[in-house]
Amino acid sequence: MAFQKKIQKPKKSLSKELLIETSISFADKKGINSLSMRNLATLLGVEAMSLYNHIQNKDELLDGMVENCVKHFAFPKVGGNWRREMKKRANSVRKILLLHPWLTMLLVSRVNVGENLLQYFNDTLGCLVEAGFSYKQADQMIIAIDAHIYGFTLQELNFPFKIEEYSEKASEYLPMISKDQLPYFYQLTKAVATKKYNGKHNFEFGLDLILDGFNPDPKS
Repeated sequence: MAFQKKIQKPKKSLSKELLIETSISFADKKGINSLSMRNLATLLGVEAMSLYNHIQNKDELLDGMVENCVKHFAFPKVGGNWRREMKKRANSVRKILLLHPWLTMLLVSRVNVGENLLQYFNDTLGCLVEAGFSYKQADQMIIAIDAHIYGFTLQELNFPFKIEEYSEKASEYLPMISKDQLPYFYQLTKAVATKKYNGKHNFEFGLDLILDGFNPDPKS
């Protein structure tokens, strides 16, 4: 019987970009806490030490993951309509954060100074300053808007019920709520239970409230 040599499928050439893209895919599926250099190497079919030819450590890997995601944000147009640009920015960021549930915490808990993130902040600041806001106002606006984006997204990702379960869950909890001691909470829960109100959290509602509170005043 002729010997037939088994042909090995060639591995993809290692690169920093491949490490980052693979890590993002892994974190999307398994969570950021499960990501390590060792299991990344296993996933790529290489020895862990070979990764360090392309990246210094896990911190650099996390920075690269953030940078890769941030480039998909909608960067505000400097000189554009500030309100429209801020809404476009906020909605695009929320969309990316929902695609990558681990990303929000990396943005709020680390000092991220990558090129994409710095350009993103610069363009946001420029859009507001060119619209007539002072640097102080623009900075406070960015903080307020981002707090809404990050906080809303974290709640959305971690809320224990799905939207389609709200009415059912409200019906379950209604008998536990004292109509006399908690009359307003009771009526709200009843409205959701009877489907008079869907109880859905509204991202745009909060965003509009924030934007409505700002008017250009370069002297402030």
